[in-house]
Amino acid sequence: MFDFIRTHQRLMQLILLVLVVPSFVFLGVSGYSFVTADAALAVVEHAEVKREAFTEAQRNQLQQMQESTQGRFDPAMLDNPQARQALLDQLVDRQVQIAVASKNHFSVSDATLRKAIAAMPQLQVNGQFSPDRYNEILASYGLSPRDFEAGQRAELSLDTVLGPVRDTAHLPVPVLDRIKRALTEQRTIRLRFFQAAEHREQVQVSEADVQAWYDGHQDTLRLPEQVSADYLVLDEAAAKAAVPAVDESQLKEYYEQNKARYVVPARADVSHILVKPSPGDAGQADQAALDKAEDLARRARATPAEFAELARAESQDAGSARDGGHLGWMQRGSLPPALEEAVFALAPGQVSDPVKGPDGYHIFKLDGLEPEHGESFDQVRGKIEDEVRQQLAAERFADMATRLTGLVYDQPASLEPAAKELGLSVRHASAIGRDRLLTGAESHVSDAAADGQDAAILGDVRVRQALFSPSVYADRQNSGVIEISPDTMAVVRVADVVPAHVPTLDLVQAQIRARLVDERALEAAREQGEQVLAGLEKGAEASDFQAPVTLSRLDPGGVSKTILDEAFSLPDHDLPGYGGATLSQAYVIVQLDQVQPGTQDQAALAGLDAQLAQVWGGLEEQAVLTRLREQLGVQITDEGRKVVAEGVGGQQ
Repeated sequence: MFDFIRTHQRLMQLILLVLVVPSFVFLGVSGYSFVTADAALAVVEHAEVKREAFTEAQRNQLQQMQESTQGRFDPAMLDNPQARQALLDQLVDRQVQIAVASKNHFSVSDATLRKAIAAMPQLQVNGQFSPDRYNEILASYGLSPRDFEAGQRAELSLDTVLGPVRDTAHLPVPVLDRIKRALTEQRTIRLRFFQAAEHREQVQVSEADVQAWYDGHQDTLRLPEQVSADYLVLDEAAAKAAVPAVDESQLKEYYEQNKARYVVPARADVSHILVKPSPGDAGQADQAALDKAEDLARRARATPAEFAELARAESQDAGSARDGGHLGWMQRGSLPPALEEAVFALAPGQVSDPVKGPDGYHIFKLDGLEPEHGESFDQVRGKIEDEVRQQLAAERFADMATRLTGLVYDQPASLEPAAKELGLSVRHASAIGRDRLLTGAESHVSDAAADGQDAAILGDVRVRQALFSPSVYADRQNSGVIEISPDTMAVVRVADVVPAHVPTLDLVQAQIRARLVDERALEAAREQGEQVLAGLEKGAEASDFQAPVTLSRLDPGGVSKTILDEAFSLPDHDLPGYGGATLSQAYVIVQLDQVQPGTQDQAALAGLDAQLAQVWGGLEEQAVLTRLREQLGVQITDEGRKVVAEGVGGQQ
């Protein structure tokens, strides 16, 4: 049963949703007496969105994100006012739909319910609804069809509130055509850049300027709380280093066991004549066959060049006789030992004596020979040693991982015992924030985690979560073993905590000076460009522009969005037209030379109608929800506003 649940997690979540959430339609929030004292975050007519419901939804949201990213999701992305407001809005909107569906007695027919359930992919076999599959899934989760169908009916009833709005939304054809024309319209432009770098030498920044910027931008300069950490890394390299020297005999044994990978066996190009004993007395038949084979061998040795003709006439191997007895290239090891020994004892062109095989006597002729070739043991010794150590390291890694887990828990106040026991080194890095790693330039330390060899490990969200967890952050305990990847594990421990602070001026004055130089150089470039632009708009001759380029909103031609937006904001008449835009390190003048319609049969437009209809449907849904909120008198309580601003725990 548990294997089934793991395999069908999404379906199980759906089952829980349609069983638990729709029950509010019938019972109402007040029906759950155990939450009556819980604070209300919002009021929807006679119902409330409770703090506990918000907390549960937030927990489920985080769990789903963690599962979908295999633990690499940063919880901080959901712990901010914008994310909390969005979640509260979702809960309020759902309660609005419940209220409307209940008040208007919305329901769905049995036929609609059957159709919806039959369309669920998890309940189908080969694209068709399977009653057996349906019963199997519900039974595995301990559900009756009646309960599941009641929950599903309630969910479909809710969908009747906004479903018709969403499903019938479409853009008017004239609007859609206008959007397509705007997307495909082509504009030919030329550009002239005024680089900030050309003005840097003329920029003057005084000490007073630096001090003023420092005093006025404290929040910009403020560094977040950060920790320095000691940590251990167990990876493939560490496991390999722990593998002792491999004995020479082991390497040679490995070479022999895997010789086919390094050496190509000898092979022979062979022809033969087969003489089979005739039915009858076994002894006499065998002697007669041998006598005939010896006679054919003498004739073949006398005229080897005529071996093929002799084989066609005399060989009793019908398959090869047609080809003059030719068997082709045969690798050593592919023939019975007695036959192989006879074949590989021949020199090219030589004919053998009769050799007895399972089916008669063979006369072989060696047409060609390729001796054994490849790499000797000495030639591949280094490669073999690496492969053997790799295999041993994989075994050692598993053993070290198990021991590491026990050691960091047995000695929770230090990483040294585990490091000494496993032959690892305790590493150190600073400037690790809750939400990111700080560079050395930001944090003004020489061992910043972001600049070190283990930046990818320390930057993993699970590592940062561990460092700021209560036991590691406050109690300075070792973390548990964190699996970064199948072959990399880490254990961390907080060595020091640096509170959020503004660096002193002496640490950041060079950074501030460089920033002021950049800003003022860019401002000078902008002023120069705007003077030239003003002249062009008065009819001055255009010069120093780059070659023309044609672009569209679908195909921007490699230009930045800033330039693209400026090009398409210019009027399409009285050309050439001119506009200007400020980039990160330059000011650019855009000269518009030509405007022409593009083709609307481009592959990029495929599916645009459906995409726009979906967007439009979402907007119409939101408009309806807004109106319904007004009709139902939805109110966000003071507690709700506090939770949005500060979080459930009361701290932002």
